[in-house]
Amino acid sequence: MEQRYLTVNALTKYIKRKFDADPHLQDCLVKGEISNFKQHSSGHMYFTLKDEKARILAVMFSRNNRSMKFSPENGMKVLIRGDLTVYEPSGQYQIYIKEMQPDGIGDLYLAFEQLKEKLEKEGLFSSENKKPIPKFPKTIGVVTSPTGAAIRDILTTIKRRYPVANILIFPAVVQGEHAAPSIVKAIQMANSQSEADVLIIGRGGGSIEELWAFNEESVAKSIFDSHIPIISAVGHETDFTIADFVADLRAPTPTGAAELAVPHIEDLSERIFNKQSRIIRALKEQVNLQNERLSRIQKSYAFRYPHKLYEQKLEQVDKWTEQLQKGSRKLFELKAEQVQSLQKRIIRSHPKERMEAAKIQQEKMNKLLIRAMTNIVAAKEKDYSHLLMTLEALSPLKIMDRGYSLVYTSEGKLIKTVKQINLNEQIKVKVSDGTINCQVNEIEE
Repeated sequence: MEQRYLTVNALTKYIKRKFDADPHLQDCLVKGEISNFKQHSSGHMYFTLKDEKARILAVMFSRNNRSMKFSPENGMKVLIRGDLTVYEPSGQYQIYIKEMQPDGIGDLYLAFEQLKEKLEKEGLFSSENKKPIPKFPKTIGVVTSPTGAAIRDILTTIKRRYPVANILIFPAVVQGEHAAPSIVKAIQMANSQSEADVLIIGRGGGSIEELWAFNEESVAKSIFDSHIPIISAVGHETDFTIADFVADLRAPTPTGAAELAVPHIEDLSERIFNKQSRIIRALKEQVNLQNERLSRIQKSYAFRYPHKLYEQKLEQVDKWTEQLQKGSRKLFELKAEQVQSLQKRIIRSHPKERMEAAKIQQEKMNKLLIRAMTNIVAAKEKDYSHLLMTLEALSPLKIMDRGYSLVYTSEGKLIKTVKQINLNEQIKVKVSDGTINCQVNEIEE
């Protein structure tokens, strides 16, 4: 019997039909952990779903993941619903996901946390970017549903607290698929008109799904870009939205937002009354103080006896006049003395006087010079005589007067020993009155 062999393609198609025909593999509910997550540029998501003992390939097309409120990440535990089938080109079975949500936490809450973290990193929550709320706004803008309870609470509160304010309502859808674009459009319209001094955006309480429009990134960006200060009033006191973090001020309720936006007219009246009372009291104190000064001036000596004060001033004038005259005389005498002193100095410094004084000084110096030269000559003559006597006493010629003589060679050298001469040599003998020329005939030692 001939055996029939299946091709791989045929086998894979057979297995795929088995998978597709099994109702237990359609709309499977599976939970697991995401790994090897990758999102293609087309929007399709590819990852592995695993637990402690097994794993399976998973695909989620962009038409199914477009409505998800969170971003899947590696390591995230999820709950999925999908169909199990075989991918023919590789022969691998995998699950095609229709719906996916986080395991143990709502997808809206996870999306809220992810967007909150993103916008905080971008600086949309920074206190440095918060605009101050005006203390006395003339016009209050309100972005909310014109038929909801929130607008009634805001209008009632503002009219009760600050009836002089104008209120502009910018209608917006605050719930549902079209809520976020409607809120963004209302905020932009309020900024383009530039009539409102402060803007209240919000709505009444509700579930996270009902309040979700205020968690959209587009609403957060429009609040941040607004040049009008914004008060966020979404839900109840326990409800927090992304709009609350971006807004310049958060109010727990719409009524609370109205109270934060405007002052209370009774408080203002009381403050005005208190300031008026303080001004009147200060004016009275100033009037009393000036009256006391006037009374002291009226009772003063100068005011009561002005003629006596005038007489005192006359006496002072006479005294100062006398002091001025006396001082003028002293100053004149001092200047006269200075002039005489200068005249004497001029006379002493006159060229004629200086020449006569120099002539007298020259004659005096000549006399001193002559006297000094005479004394020097006498002293030198005395020293000369003394040296002459000493020279004569030490002169060898004086020794020769006593019978001594000096013997010289023919060259004129003094002979001190017989070794200096030879026989028949001519020598000179010098005595006190002349010189004797001799010849040596004999030498004895």
